[in-house]
Amino acid sequence: MIQKILVTGGAGFIGSEFVRQALERGYRVVVIDCLTYAGDKKRLKDVFNEIVFYESDIADVSSISQIFRDERPEIVVHWAAESHVDRSILDASPFLKTNIIGTKTLLDEALRHKVGLFINISTDEVYGELGQEGQFVETTPLNPNSPYSVSKASQDMLGRAYHRTYGLPVITVRPSNNYGYWQYPEKFLPVIIYKAYHDEKIPVYGKGENIREWLHVRDCVNGVFNIIQHAKVGEIYNIGGGNERRNIDVVKAVLKIIGKPESLIEFVADRPGHDFRYSLNCEKIKKQCGWSPQIDFEKGLKETVDWYLENMDWVLTKLENLKEYWQTVYKKQGA
Repeated sequence: MIQKILVTGGAGFIGSEFVRQALERGYRVVVIDCLTYAGDKKRLKDVFNEIVFYESDIADVSSISQIFRDERPEIVVHWAAESHVDRSILDASPFLKTNIIGTKTLLDEALRHKVGLFINISTDEVYGELGQEGQFVETTPLNPNSPYSVSKASQDMLGRAYHRTYGLPVITVRPSNNYGYWQYPEKFLPVIIYKAYHDEKIPVYGKGENIREWLHVRDCVNGVFNIIQHAKVGEIYNIGGGNERRNIDVVKAVLKIIGKPESLIEFVADRPGHDFRYSLNCEKIKKQCGWSPQIDFEKGLKETVDWYLENMDWVLTKLENLKEYWQTVYKKQGA
């Protein structure tokens, strides 16, 4: 029997990849996306006629209730989120609305309509930070350090509370840093690629020694499908790529691919609350769900850089939208 799957944030970076893979796997797909600055239907242009699409805010109770009544999804995969740390430092309000209130709205409707499975997408940032050694396991206490990660920790705990309190079949997923094509150009890798291509200075926080674990978007989505098929309800699963890199080393690798000098690197003041290192232990998903990352980081990075160079027109369009957004933010702050 073909299952109907509701995907929130399906016009986003990772959500759109999930939509494409869901269709390839034979699911009927319903997408909810608010189409804020980061959402874009162009990510779904090749499959748009194969899905049902709703432009809606997940915090809008009336709209979400109607969608659940009309569509009756069997599975919900909740990707929708405000996710940019720097934005959350300037103004946390949208993060609280989408990541907390929006999640509660979805959980309430999933409970009301007896959804068979709710995949709640969290983040490795809910754990806080690590020193040079060690890894986060699923039982590591949460210790978020930015308004963004606090809002995601709240989303994370809400989902688990709805499972424990109401019996809603929730599974929590905590991925590491994703990279790949179609990522919005305010994020770390697209910024480097764009600025290097245009011979602009590349801002790097501090000394660039902060460490992140990188996971290709295709591997991340594959992991979530393995969880849908094999995981235990009520459990938490880390999804990491096993590729730990200092930020400065990633910047240098991109410059080398494009053929640009390291003199473009410009160290800037570190951002407040900047976590030093993330690293996920993924033995649980490997053992219980048979998943492991397949894409080599160097190969995936090269493919990602090439994609952005070939799609620079899209990047430029999104950057114009980004410019308008920041002008609005600064105006509100009286700057």
